[in-house]
Amino acid sequence: MEFAKIGPESYAAILTAGIMSFVVPIAIIVIWLVKKKERIVSVLVGAATFIIFAMLLEKPIQNLLLVPTQIGLKETGFSAFVGARPFLLALLLGLFPGVFEETGRFVAFKTVLRKYKNRETSISYGLGHGFIEVIILVGFSYLTYVSYAEMINNGTFGSVVELVRAQSPEQVGQLTLLAEQLTAIRFTDILLVFMERSFAVLFHMGCSILVFYSARDAKRIWLYPLAILLHSLMDFVAVLYSFGLLSIPVWGLELIIAVFGIAAFLCGYCLLYRKDKAAPVQ
Repeated sequence: MEFAKIGPESYAAILTAGIMSFVVPIAIIVIWLVKKKERIVSVLVGAATFIIFAMLLEKPIQNLLLVPTQIGLKETGFSAFVGARPFLLALLLGLFPGVFEETGRFVAFKTVLRKYKNRETSISYGLGHGFIEVIILVGFSYLTYVSYAEMINNGTFGSVVELVRAQSPEQVGQLTLLAEQLTAIRFTDILLVFMERSFAVLFHMGCSILVFYSARDAKRIWLYPLAILLHSLMDFVAVLYSFGLLSIPVWGLELIIAVFGIAAFLCGYCLLYRKDKAAPVQ
């Protein structure tokens, strides 16, 4: 099977995205830790909590309940009921990350980080949570695309497709579509990806501030369900778009994500973080 070669511009864009997805997050975290004299533990806890609650807990449970066929299981009565109602499925798919990720933040602030009461902890946690998502979802993906581009250009990708055809025929279409998409990638596409991830990181920082103060002050416990609501609504919109139920151009979706990211960050930073004059607890 023959595939169109990946041109120099597309290859450079893919490689740049893969490298920058690691370099930029690490650089920003280092600058933040040095400037604020913060401990790296808050960043690491944020990253670990995302991996545990979003990847190890949320995704398997979500797939088991809502889309069991994606993990090789038979469809259940509940998944069939939900699957026949796209808006309900989108709502639940948006609710899962909202509940799991914000609960992960709350648990982390109440347990591992319970002694870290200085406000910078909330930002450090948010950076860890947001940037590990960038590294996993964008960084590793684009470095994988680099290897695919290499195989396409040296003519060995067809052998990979045939191997996949023999083991998982249903995935062949996805691979051939991906090969076509890689030839069309430009630096403008990469810029759009990084803009979206930037607003997503802002969102995670904002929600981390909200949940930090909800865990710190019993009178502000309502900030925890507020974070769940904001997170679920943002993901609900994204799922509606992916299902084709929201007819807007891609820049419209990015604008919505930007609004959520900026709103969450400003809400947490201006209303809570900026007004917090308590002495840092080391």
